[in-house]
Amino acid sequence: MEKTPLDKAKNKGKKFNMYLYVLGLIQHYNEKSYWRMREEVINPNSKKSTLIRLWYLFRIKRSDAFNNASMGTNLNSGAQFDSVPYLPHHLNGIIISHYAKFGKNCTIYQQVTVAQNDYTNKAATIGDNVVIGAGAKIIGEVTIGDNVKIGANAVVVKDIPANCTAVGVPARIIPHNTEE
Repeated sequence: MEKTPLDKAKNKGKKFNMYLYVLGLIQHYNEKSYWRMREEVINPNSKKSTLIRLWYLFRIKRSDAFNNASMGTNLNSGAQFDSVPYLPHHLNGIIISHYAKFGKNCTIYQQVTVAQNDYTNKAATIGDNVVIGAGAKIIGEVTIGDNVKIGANAVVVKDIPANCTAVGVPARIIPHNTEE
C-alpha cells in the first residue's frame, strides 16, 4: 500500500513537528481563546497587564485581518455582546461597529455588516435570540427586538419590533403569526 504525503511527512520527524508548530501559529480563529482574549481587551477594569492586553489585541486583529472581519474590538472599548454569538461560518467577512450592542444567543452568518451613521458614534442595539442572515447590512442607530430574523442580503435602516422577520432592500417587516 502506497503511503500518503502526510504519512511520509510523519516519518520525517523534526520536519513534521515544525510543520505542526507553524500550523499552530497561523490558526486564526479559535472560538474559546478569541472571545476570552477579547473580553480582557475591551474591559477597562481588566487586571491583566497592558502588555498582555496589547498582545491579545494583536492576536485578535490578526485573526480579524485573516478572515476579512472586524468584531468591533478596541483597547478599553468595543462592541458589547451579552453572550458569545454563534458564528456558523466563523469570522468570514463580518464587520461590526465598535458601538454596536448585542443581546444573548445571536446567530451571525457570513458577510454581515453592522455599521454606525457617518457622524454619530451610535450603532444598532440588537436583542436576544436574533438571527442575522448572510450578507445582511444593519445601518445606523436602529433597535432590533428579541426573536427577530433578518433575511440574507436585507438592508435594515429602521427599527424592527420583537418577533418579526425582516427581508429585502430596504428591509420590509413581516410579523410572526403568534395566534395558533
